[in-house]
Amino acid sequence: MAVIPKVVLNTDLNEGFCFGCGQNNPIGMKLNFVKDGATIRAEFTPDKMHQGWPGLLHGGIVMTLLDEAMSNIAYATGQTTLTARMEITWRQPVKVEAPLIVTAWITRQRKKIIETAGRVTLKDGTVIAESTAKQFIAENAAADKVKETRSHV
Repeated sequence: MAVIPKVVLNTDLNEGFCFGCGQNNPIGMKLNFVKDGATIRAEFTPDKMHQGWPGLLHGGIVMTLLDEAMSNIAYATGQTTLTARMEITWRQPVKVEAPLIVTAWITRQRKKIIETAGRVTLKDGTVIAESTAKQFIAENAAADKVKETRSHV
């Protein structure tokens, strides 16, 4: 049986520098996720600086979109997670400057792991990539600091 490590994260997001969703990161993606029932959704239009092969979106950017969405669906349910494993299936390449939609949903939740799935599509629904992930549920170090501070008052 695999041992699941204890994961503790500083989840104080006030500085807004997350590469995926941080609104204050000058080189970040600035994704804005909206909850829609059991899913979340964000739109992103990559530009030339996101390319791999000339004119085509770099695969790492697509993976980042999916990783961010799958982490954010867990966060939207009150869980802070860190990706433990991620698998992606590429359906087709996509040109830079094509508006994309990324969605994610939870497929299974256990005591220490959340399993999620996600998809990147063009606006017309054409699937670019699909992914699944297993994420460690983490303890919130920022909340622990607040508790510590309050206990010293």
